[in-house]
Amino acid sequence: MSETGAAARAPSSGIFGRLRRKAEGSPEARAQQKTQRPRRRFRIGMARWVGLLILGLFMFVRYEDPGPLQTVRAKVFDFYQQIKPRPLLENSPVVIIDLDDASLEEVGQWPWPRNVVAQLVANLFNMGVGVVGFDVYFAEPDRMNPSNLATGVVGLDDETKAKLEKLPSNDAIFGDVIRQARRVVLGQAVLSAPKPYPPDRKPLPTRVFEKKGRGVAHYPRDWAPEAPGLLRNVEAIESQAAGHGLVYIIPEADGIVRRVPGFVRYENRLFPALSIEMLRIAAGRPSVVVEANDAGISNVGIDPKLRVETDRIGRMTPYFSHTDHNKYVSAKDVLNGTVDKSKIVGKLAIIGTSAQGLLDVKAVPTEPLIPGVEVHAQLMESIITNSFLTSPNYADVAEMGLALVAGLILIILVPWLGARWTLLFFLVVVAGAAGASWYMFDQQRVLIDAAYGITAILIIYVTMTYMGYASENAQRRATRDAFSKYMSPAVVERVVADPNLLSLGGSKRDMSVLFCDVRGFTSISELFDAEGLTDLINKLLTPLTNVILANKGTVDKYMGDAIMAFWNAPLDDPDHARNACVSALGMIAEMDPLNARLEAEAKAEGRKHIPLKVGLGINTGDAVVGNMGTAQRMDYSVLGDTINTGSRLEGQSKTYGVNVVLGPNTWARVPDFATIELDIIQVKGKKIGLHVYALMGDPQMAKDPAFIKVKEMVDRLMAAYRAQKWDEADAAIAELRVTGTPYHLETLCDLYADRVKAYRLEPPAADWDGVFVATSK
Repeated sequence: MSETGAAARAPSSGIFGRLRRKAEGSPEARAQQKTQRPRRRFRIGMARWVGLLILGLFMFVRYEDPGPLQTVRAKVFDFYQQIKPRPLLENSPVVIIDLDDASLEEVGQWPWPRNVVAQLVANLFNMGVGVVGFDVYFAEPDRMNPSNLATGVVGLDDETKAKLEKLPSNDAIFGDVIRQARRVVLGQAVLSAPKPYPPDRKPLPTRVFEKKGRGVAHYPRDWAPEAPGLLRNVEAIESQAAGHGLVYIIPEADGIVRRVPGFVRYENRLFPALSIEMLRIAAGRPSVVVEANDAGISNVGIDPKLRVETDRIGRMTPYFSHTDHNKYVSAKDVLNGTVDKSKIVGKLAIIGTSAQGLLDVKAVPTEPLIPGVEVHAQLMESIITNSFLTSPNYADVAEMGLALVAGLILIILVPWLGARWTLLFFLVVVAGAAGASWYMFDQQRVLIDAAYGITAILIIYVTMTYMGYASENAQRRATRDAFSKYMSPAVVERVVADPNLLSLGGSKRDMSVLFCDVRGFTSISELFDAEGLTDLINKLLTPLTNVILANKGTVDKYMGDAIMAFWNAPLDDPDHARNACVSALGMIAEMDPLNARLEAEAKAEGRKHIPLKVGLGINTGDAVVGNMGTAQRMDYSVLGDTINTGSRLEGQSKTYGVNVVLGPNTWARVPDFATIELDIIQVKGKKIGLHVYALMGDPQMAKDPAFIKVKEMVDRLMAAYRAQKWDEADAAIAELRVTGTPYHLETLCDLYADRVKAYRLEPPAADWDGVFVATSK
């Protein structure tokens, strides 16, 4: 806004009118300025340069696509799946045979004997299961093999040992069941280091056919992640299985599983994931086909009608649903033959665990914790129902294009049209981009992130709008500077905001007031000349004032080394008593670093250092606040009995040897702070007793067992003192001297010890109510 525009809002008469007319100049001068005004031409300007810089930075970051940005983008797609998860299937083709806690309790701890697992598999196939896959490994021989019992059980006779050694091993029994079933897929693990196997051990068969497009230089294996080693199953079991699949689930940087590797490269061959291998067996195919193009792996074909798109390194992105408990079948029910066969017939059965003790849990976009076996199940459901998610190659171009095009348009329009009209354009772009991103997810299962582009143009819009506002504000400041040559700048600001402030008067409000004074300042001042003393006062008042202002306080005045401040005016502050107490504690905390700096300066200058100590008083109640004075000179201040009492409380901080003294109303409003009762005192100028308290610390200190004990001792002292039980009072004082040492209550103990001693010699009246009449301010 121009200087002329700002001045036009001032009254047309009086000093504002004269100043406005002076700033605008004569009518002839204004007409001349209008005729000389140049035509509006396009110029880049500082705001547009900044906008272009921001846009360039966003484009660079998106091109580099660092890990944190990928995580943020993934969170957006997580949010989509949380809004609309994949619908649960009425009759899922997948069933999870759950090694749950109930099964472990009935059968025994895992691993179970292999003959029990063999019975589990046999029962499944007797019930008509389609394929069985294992989300567990059998890497070591069964410890319950008869030969192990023959050598491991103490006290067996030779005949029994011989019989045991002739029995077939549990591993062989399990392998024979797998061979007869013909549709069993064993799980294998990826290791972070090579694991050697005997030279005569047959290499693992792979049933992956690699296909590359015409003119493509690399095979799919060149893009797949490499496995340093594989954890294989016992040979007697492994050799009988129809397939071998990798149980390889890698959470992303934030711990959430979003993508599952379809393959890994081991010994320059591709080995499929458990879910891919189970679907191959179910489809009756001898192998799966993995295709690659110039960008990397593109898809995997399980059969001609079942093809899954992958990212460039072969990872699949399932569309997750919420947990479907209907597809879980307890393993014990399968062993007992009590399961409903309709849940098994023709299904792809994965044997895994949800038992808490086996710790196979994962986080997915739709659930914070699910059994790891369900990730494989949901992946197979997504593939079978063709509801997996894809991120096409053009997604990066679309995301960067949104930021580039919309950002350039905003950079051009904001300085021309201003914030209001460009806000409409911004909202249209945001709605369109967000709607398109949601449509692609909801209808096409395609992941395109609009959040990055929206964030880019939002920051461009806000930055350029702020720069425009800052430019106008600078012009307003120039106008105010012209006014301030005739009036106080502070008064100008308040009058511009509310001209009614020029009237005298006040209002009654509930307020909190704080007084702060330096103890023994006269002795300290004798160490300095006038200039040094002024510097010392400034070093003291600056940090204390900052604390008050940081806690919504208003500094009323400085009185030499003293400060008066109040809360709940001119702005409303419903927590004024609490904020006053927080300020008092903050002011006390500022004294140690301040004294350390002053001591260092004193040593450097070769003079004596006396530490600065402050005492504070806080009182709460009704007071009159407003402009006090005359029409020529006024001051915004507070008056009333609440204020006078607050001043008296500050003076009593030295009497009781505490840092902060609270009035009863203030104490009642901060029940969670660490406080102790000090006395019932009749301060100078009052005719009735007033309960006063010491503010010792914040709510955290109030919960400290050590402080609670001290507070209870003080309460016992006060009760004994007011009941004129002098022996009990002396005992409480003696105990408080020891326990209260960390809280520096020596002065309080001395004060009450002297009072008790005096009252022993001259007891108070029978109707004494415990009030002590203060003789000093």
